[in-house]
Amino acid sequence: MPSILKLILLFALPLVWAVPAQRRAPSANPTVIISKPETTVVGSTGLNKIDQFNGIPFALPPTGSLRLKPPQPIQTSLGTIQATSAARSCPQFSFSTDEKDLPSSIIAKLINIPLFQEITNAGEDCLTLDVRRPSGTQADAKLPVLVWIFGGGFEQGATTSYDGSHIVTSSVKLGMPVIFVAMNYRLGGFGFMPGAEIRKDGSANLGLRDQRLALQWVADNIAAFGGDPSKVTIWGESAGAISVFDQMAMYDGDNIYNGVPLFRSAIMNSGSIVPANPVDGTKGQTVYDTVVKNAGCSGVSDTLACLRHLDYTKFLNAANSVPGILGYNSVAESYLPRPDGTILTQSPDQLVIQGKYASVPFIIGDQEDEGTIFALYQSNLTTTDDIVDYLQNLYFFDASRQQLESLVATYQDIKEDGSPFRTGSLNNWYPQYKRLAAILGDLSFTLTRRVFLNYAKKVRPDVPSWSYLSTYDHGLPFLGTFHGSDVLQVFHGILQNYGSKAIHSYYLSFVYDQDPNTRACDYMDWPQWANNQSLMEFSIDRGGLLPDNFRQDSYNQIMADPPAFYI
Repeated sequence: MPSILKLILLFALPLVWAVPAQRRAPSANPTVIISKPETTVVGSTGLNKIDQFNGIPFALPPTGSLRLKPPQPIQTSLGTIQATSAARSCPQFSFSTDEKDLPSSIIAKLINIPLFQEITNAGEDCLTLDVRRPSGTQADAKLPVLVWIFGGGFEQGATTSYDGSHIVTSSVKLGMPVIFVAMNYRLGGFGFMPGAEIRKDGSANLGLRDQRLALQWVADNIAAFGGDPSKVTIWGESAGAISVFDQMAMYDGDNIYNGVPLFRSAIMNSGSIVPANPVDGTKGQTVYDTVVKNAGCSGVSDTLACLRHLDYTKFLNAANSVPGILGYNSVAESYLPRPDGTILTQSPDQLVIQGKYASVPFIIGDQEDEGTIFALYQSNLTTTDDIVDYLQNLYFFDASRQQLESLVATYQDIKEDGSPFRTGSLNNWYPQYKRLAAILGDLSFTLTRRVFLNYAKKVRPDVPSWSYLSTYDHGLPFLGTFHGSDVLQVFHGILQNYGSKAIHSYYLSFVYDQDPNTRACDYMDWPQWANNQSLMEFSIDRGGLLPDNFRQDSYNQIMADPPAFYI
């Protein structure tokens, strides 16, 4: 077990490690003047001939009275800023501070003390973005813009772990140069606090609002860096991919800013719709009440005001006192986007059904074994009944036991239905590991993707979409092609195999033309999903097409009553 956890911490969850800073040429100082707000931004140029601008503020610091409030745009000049150091990360939720969770709660509280927060460069004043571009790009270049939204379960992550220089270098080599932008956004209890008090205050889904304000900054200022604000593609992985869809669905699909769409296309790696109960529902309210109790704010007349006035460390410990994604509860997350009646007016699946989303061309896909890393913590689950209890008690409060039993029954044989898939009876870490891994991966990512595609096909049949399944880590013991492995393969390009190279060509072609095929050179044609419901398979050494009909019995069980499986 320790060796697998080490693998996860080092690779599958890149938010807990940072890519080494790019080496910089000592005399290179690219300078850009932006207008909103009027600011001179001084960056640096790496030896890889990529201009780098780090930590550019796009909002006022969400501190003091602005904690747990919507982000506020900067209205006054920032003068000259040196955008050469690593950007500060937003507060992280790595482990729960709940004292029942030993020893992780001890680690969590150590991480949260001021000294460690300084060492890890984390804090509330974190609403910044990074820009990468080919060195020497002029303001009139009008290059397409690729905006990255990182993942991490809405609890962890930072732009410092996602240096886009490799993406820009690849784009230049392939003759499709782009401008790359990545933004920080508030996480955990700072960015996704639920509860009736939050909804009444108009302060729900703050992390999504941070992302939206960053996109508006791009619209206002990216032309000064040589980008074309009318050619923006938003791209994310995991929670970032979920955020991409939420940006499509916010305000019932209104992505217009100053009369122009904020983005024209979207890419979602491992994530799309998350059918969810309201921000003030039973689960959301329980999270809020737990935070209030552990913050020492119970009994006061205005608990939200109490949370806002706590010192940073005390609020961080209280916000992190609920179950986190790195633990037994896994993807039954405490913090995630939930319908609040304004930002997300309904559950995301309902917004798609009603066509209330910005219907732009999109690419969406999954890793073959999405659920393996999320099923590592539940070794006490030894029977089918144990899995049903687990799902009933932590995940789906609106599902009947019969519905959950029927769903679990569709994963009847771990040789066929267990993840890592296509490994027979091997890799079953504990008696129900492969079954739980398959269920969690399908419900959170893989089959939910198919739900989204089918809904979108029905309501917007004229809008093109493409889908894929990555299998390039098949054979990796216990994990397979695990959730987050595409961050290594595709984003950082650490393994230069077929999957990595082909996806870059397809993605960049899509960024340029909203079609992955037009500039993909000698790679095979990738058909639109709606044409024959087939997936592009990206393996380690080849591509191919797969029918998108695997585990259809599980899909049918979910679709028999979708609201039963709201998280």
